[in-house]
This record gives sequence, structure tokens and C-alpha cells, in this order.
Amino acid sequence: MKATRSMLYIPGDAPGMIQHAPIFGCDSILLDLEDAVALTEKDSARKMVATFLSRFDFKDLFVTVRINGADTEFFEKDLEAVVPCRPDAVRLPKCNGPQDILAADRRISEIEEKNGIEPGTVKLHAMIETALGLERCFETATASPRVTALTIGGQDFTADMGVQKTKEGRELFYARCRIVAAAHAAGVDSYDTVWADLQDNEGLLRESKEIVGLGFTGKACIHPSQVATIHKAFIPAEKELRRALRVVEAAEAAKREGKGVISVDGKMVDAPVVARSVHLLELAELYGIERGGF
Repeated sequence: MKATRSMLYIPGDAPGMIQHAPIFGCDSILLDLEDAVALTEKDSARKMVATFLSRFDFKDLFVTVRINGADTEFFEKDLEAVVPCRPDAVRLPKCNGPQDILAADRRISEIEEKNGIEPGTVKLHAMIETALGLERCFETATASPRVTALTIGGQDFTADMGVQKTKEGRELFYARCRIVAAAHAAGVDSYDTVWADLQDNEGLLRESKEIVGLGFTGKACIHPSQVATIHKAFIPAEKELRRALRVVEAAEAAKREGKGVISVDGKMVDAPVVARSVHLLELAELYGIERGGF
């Protein structure tokens, strides 16, 4: 299992950024063929992304490609060029329900078979960007085993709702909660939308901490300078880790001694608290924090 806290968008027509991807410190990258690429550059960007996927060593980065939507003339060409190169996942924009997943799944399966690729190799990340898509997000997440993540597109979602996207993010609170709960119920990951203000890392840290608190797996970003801030938000507080360790050690001791009741710091501890503490220590280990390091 690898950490997937940060997902860095890189325009598909930016070879300089793509070749430096392994040194940016992010957990994963998202090669973008959609919004970051001008209409006149779609063909060249598609070829460039396919070339990098085929020939470049991205080290241990999880590589996703955001293709153009199924309602565009670029959708088929994107899949035909990208899938044979076996990216870890394809991000499907403006996913309005399970029918969109099933259509993409069928087309990807055809391309995998044609190219001798094991069925299901290329995963799907469903991007929720409309109110309709939000209402159907659990059905979307469970439409195919190929779906391994739900993501929220903040700008398009607020545009669809006819509201302003703000730094406070109140307008996205319900959508975020709905998506992260649906993803958890379906057993898939969940990724939050980008923070657009590159000059406001304090705001990015605040928002990142909020989505960590909601239960998101990771957060997308648009510049390498945002990666460290996002990772910082995912690190549990030392005080919280120390208490989690005491709870787990007390639970382990009680199990050895055949005791059913656990007490930590003078307070009774029940099973959900133990489970939460175990999960917290697992996350800390995933982020490179060893038990002796706090």
C-alpha cells in the first residue's frame, strides 16, 4: 500500500514538467488532456502523453491520465492512444452516473483485448462535477471493479449549481461529505479538488486539513509548490499519535491478559476508539512515521 495524499496535475503538452515529475515529491501525477490543453493542441498533447507513458520511467509514481469527456470528439482518440500504454488509471470527467462508467469500461476492455493487455489493468477514476453526478455517485463507484476512486471537480460542480466557489468552501461541504461517504461505502479512494490560489498556502493548508478530517484519501494540486503543504495536512498530530499508541498497547495487553475492559489515561476505551487508533497508527506508518518517532 502506498500513500496517495497528493495528485499533481501536469498539462499533457508540458514535456518539461512531465520529465521532472519524479522529483516533485508528490505521491501521484495526473497527466491532463482536458482543461489544461488548448483545443488546437489536443492531438499533439495526446501523442506526447502516449510517448511518455511508453518510454519514460516515472519511478514509483502512480500515473493517471485525465482524458476528455465522452461528449467530446477527443474521447475515443484519447482512449485509443492512452490505454495501450497502460497508465495506472484514466480519470473520466463529468461522470453523471453508472452508465458513463459502463460505456467507458466497455471501450477500455475492447482496447485492452486488442492490445493483449490483461482485462481490468487500466483503472478508472470517476470525476463528479454535476449535481446529477453527485446524486448517483455510489452507483457510479460500484458500477465496475475498474473504478478505484471518486473525485470532485470543484469548479465545474459549483458552475453546475450556479454558485460561486469560495475559499471557505461552504458550497462544497455537502458534496464533499456525500462523495467521501460513497467512496468509503464502495471501498474506493476519494480525491478532493484543487486549491487554485498559488499565493495562499495558508488557505491550502486549512482546506487540506478540513478534507483530511472528512476522510478523503488525497487532494489534487496544480503546482509542485503545493505538494509539501498537502502532505503536512495529512500528518497526524504527535499528541494524537501518542494517545493512539497508548490505546493500542493497552488493547494488546488486555487481549493477552484476557481482560474485556480497557482504560487509558483514567478513561474507559471502547472498540471503535481502538479501531480508530489502529487506523491512525497505520496511516502514520504509511506516511513514513515509525512508532518510535513520536
